Amino acid sequence: MASSPSVLLSSPPPTAKDGSRFIDSNYLQKQSHVPANFKWPEEDAASAQEELNAPVVDLEGFFNGDVVATDNAAKLIRSSCLSHGFFQVTNHRVDADLIQLAYDHVDDFFNLPIEEKIKVQRRPGSPYGYSGAHMDRFSSNLPWKETFSFAFQNGPEKTVADYFKFTIRKDFEQTGLVYQKYSEAMHSLSLSIMELLAIGLGVDRMLYREFFEDAVSIMRTNLYPTCQEPNLSLGTGPHCDPNALTILHQDLVGGLDVFVDNKWHKVRPVLGALVINIGDVFAALSNGIYRSCLHRAAVNSRKERRSLVFFMCPRADKVVKPAEELVRKSEGGTRKFPDFTWSDLLEFTQNHYRVNETTLENFTDWFLSADRSNFKPTHFKKSQ
Repeated sequence: MASSPSVLLSSPPPTAKDGSRFIDSNYLQKQSHVPANFKWPEEDAASAQEELNAPVVDLEGFFNGDVVATDNAAKLIRSSCLSHGFFQVTNHRVDADLIQLAYDHVDDFFNLPIEEKIKVQRRPGSPYGYSGAHMDRFSSNLPWKETFSFAFQNGPEKTVADYFKFTIRKDFEQTGLVYQKYSEAMHSLSLSIMELLAIGLGVDRMLYREFFEDAVSIMRTNLYPTCQEPNLSLGTGPHCDPNALTILHQDLVGGLDVFVDNKWHKVRPVLGALVINIGDVFAALSNGIYRSCLHRAAVNSRKERRSLVFFMCPRADKVVKPAEELVRKSEGGTRKFPDFTWSDLLEFTQNHYRVNETTLENFTDWFLSADRSNFKPTHFKKSQ
């Protein structure tokens, strides 16, 4: 296992048997001051002063086959996606008891000793596994969090349950079964949202549902410990998700911020709601008509925060390209992005680039470059 990048900390972090140093929430919450490598630029970390009046879409009519209610939901989602790519949904038919059970199991993994957690540490080039503050990849602007990510593919195989049982250890079998069921519910809801996105764009209603039916998605649990200087650090920096669609359940502590009208807005947790945002893959599928959502996660000094995130991704070899009618509707009637696959974009974000708000633009330049090894980004922050 390679040693982590050097990090400037007020006291040494835990050391593994091979000499590598790792940081988890237990260590972070003991820091009285934010270490230098966890400090973010002031323009990135400045506190949001206003709340976002985010659209809340009631899905009850859609699930009941109500044509008028479905049309209204699609219009509300369209308006949101044309502006900032963010909305919330209620009456989504994800069992509240299942959501609570998923939260009950979050700490099962994060409370393990660091020696146990790093046994499933993320490997270079992979989005799956454990990460403590992303120290394995970066040495500055580190996020004040730890995460655990695993793959989900819909089908007869219980991929999530087996991962927990055989990769972590057998006594995590029940935790794996809970996240298997939660991931299945998220996949089903994602496909329903895809129908509404298609209706709003005026393409065949089943276009995106069929495209993502065999999706290989990423499920992630996040733990954001308390931070004594929350105005200096972030749980997650400003970025657009590179995947297609993200479904977030945030606990009632809050901390999600969205960038709208050139400033950051807080997103107040809505009891029973799920947060939805558009990612770069879907922005490309819509030929840029719908926007990726620029967002971040703030930290606080009072109470640690947890969240559950489902990142819907296309199967690795699926070609991402917009429907011809969307190209015709676009400004100038031209393609905004080249054909690419999810594996192409994943290669870029895992090995060549740190995800931010201009990932898709810089990926396009890298993808079309004749000399990728010497690629230098030319697109920079939109949030300044």
